Amino acid sequence: MNRQEDSGRHGELTPRQRRIIELARAKGNVTVESLSEEFMVTPQTIRRDLNVLCDGEYLRRIHGGAVFNDLQVNLGYKARRHIAAGAKRRIGEVAARLIPDGSSLFINIGTTNEQVAQFLKKKRNLMVITNNVNVVNILTGATGVELVVAGGVVRHEDGGIVGERASDFLSQFRVDFAVIGASALDVDGTLLDYDYREILVARAIIEHARSVILVADATKFERSAPVRIAHIANVHHFVTDLSPPAAFTECCRESGVFVHTVEER
Repeated sequence: MNRQEDSGRHGELTPRQRRIIELARAKGNVTVESLSEEFMVTPQTIRRDLNVLCDGEYLRRIHGGAVFNDLQVNLGYKARRHIAAGAKRRIGEVAARLIPDGSSLFINIGTTNEQVAQFLKKKRNLMVITNNVNVVNILTGATGVELVVAGGVVRHEDGGIVGERASDFLSQFRVDFAVIGASALDVDGTLLDYDYREILVARAIIEHARSVILVADATKFERSAPVRIAHIANVHHFVTDLSPPAAFTECCRESGVFVHTVEER
C-alpha cells in the first residue's frame, strides 16, 4: 500500500488529514477531486479521509467535498480529544511532575486535564477533587488516589459537572494545586471559555487553590470564545507545547508565571 494511502483509524490524524484541514481552513472548502489530485491518491481514499474528519467535527460534508468547521465554534468532545493529541500527552506528563505525592488538587474539565490525570495514577497519597466524569473514570482503581466528585448537572457531551451546585461544593475546599484548561487564550493574557456554567466552577477552583497550573496546547491561541475565566496573572504555572506568542509571554513574565514548554520527542 502506498504510504499516502494509509488512513489513521486510531489516535492522531495522519499528516494528509492534517493537511486537508489546513487547506479547508485556508480556502473555506475542499473537493474530493482537487484533494485527489493534490495528494495523488484515489477519490475513495479522500472520501475516507473526509469521513474521518467529519466524524471528528473538523469539517462538514457538502456535495463533492467538505467545508471547514470554524474554530470559533466549540468543537465536539471527540474532535477535541484528537486535536494535538501527542502534545496533550506530553503536557500532561510534565504537569503531573509538578504535583508531588501527598498533595491535594482540583482537576476541572478538559481533554488536556485528562492527560494529566493519566500520569497521576501512580502517585501516592493524593486527594483529587474533580468535576470531570472522565477524570473519575481514569483514576478509579488508582490505589494512591482518594477521589472526591463534585455534584451538579452533568454535561452529556463531555462529562463535565457544571453549575452553581458544583461551584458551591468545590468552594468548601482549600487545596495545594489546581489543574485547569481553557477553550481559548487571548494574547493579552485572558483565559476564555464557551459555557458560562463552567466559568463558575473554574473560578471557584482558581480561588481555592494555592498553586494554579494551566495546561493548554498552542492551538488555543488560534481560537476565540466569548466568556472570560480569568487572567494569566491568576496562574502560577503554564504548561504548553510551543512557545506562546510574544505578547502572551510578556504577560507571563510580568505576572511571574512559570512557562513550561514541552519538547517533542
